[in-house]
Amino acid sequence: MKVTVVGAGAVGASCAEYIAIKNFASEVVLVDIKEGYAEGKAMDLMQTASLNGFDTKIVGSTNDYTKTAGSDVAVITSGIPRKPGMTREELIGINAGIVKTVSSSILEHSPNAIIIVVSNPMDTMTYLVHKSTNLPKNRIIGMGGALDSARFKYRISEALGCPASDVNGMVIGGHSDKGMVPLIGKAVRNSVPVSEFLTEERMEQIVQDTKVGGATLTGLLGTSAWYAPGAAVSELVRAIAEDSQKMFPCSALLEGEYGLNDLSIGVPCVLGKNGIERIVEIELSDAEKAKLTESAEGVKKTNGLLEVNA
Repeated sequence: MKVTVVGAGAVGASCAEYIAIKNFASEVVLVDIKEGYAEGKAMDLMQTASLNGFDTKIVGSTNDYTKTAGSDVAVITSGIPRKPGMTREELIGINAGIVKTVSSSILEHSPNAIIIVVSNPMDTMTYLVHKSTNLPKNRIIGMGGALDSARFKYRISEALGCPASDVNGMVIGGHSDKGMVPLIGKAVRNSVPVSEFLTEERMEQIVQDTKVGGATLTGLLGTSAWYAPGAAVSELVRAIAEDSQKMFPCSALLEGEYGLNDLSIGVPCVLGKNGIERIVEIELSDAEKAKLTESAEGVKKTNGLLEVNA
């Protein structure tokens, strides 16, 4: 398994680090436009190999995509990050141009690659890759739901005072503060609904804290988070590398699923060697359906800006 990560900033470097530490890839190529930056990050990470016990080779490249040739998976993290007070949608003008250029460069050298999109606004950038490349829908995956679900499970475990490994839960919908749909009614602790442990008020607080999880960190850090996004990407890549058939909420192109068409949005997906092996249509309550529909309308509104800015 050869993996390319475009963008050697905090998120991209974390992706490379977690992929290497989990030791399922033979090679990770970091690409960045800043001279020497990816090479430096790659060297720094390789100097941890003997300490962290991994054999993955990490190399860096300054905007030279020939080194990425033959990649099985390519991760696009490049673009400007959020600053405090910014929405993900405000990044569309600059990031759309970057994502189109990067996806084209990747496919020029790795025509069979599966692409994972991290750049924000993530659902719209995922949709843009679909429209600009015409790849089969299974080979384009938006990362957001995996990250949002991890944040959701963190908040649940915090409220329950239990290990995060005890908790399971999922966030669907758009990767935005208003668009996320944390499925609190389906969240469990060791198969027991969390509603048996928590009040309605506490569960609603978890939902709201999850939805602003990224903005909370941006306010604290002064920029976008990187550890959890990097870890989320690494798990998606591992599911593909190991053909694990694990289910993650990912931004996928919908063609009638959940009654939605012509947009990419977070829904449960089974991942394997072909990328998205299948989209899983779970039963939603009327309230959950309404929230997902509202989220889809918000994503489509952002998609409409592509005609002006892309």
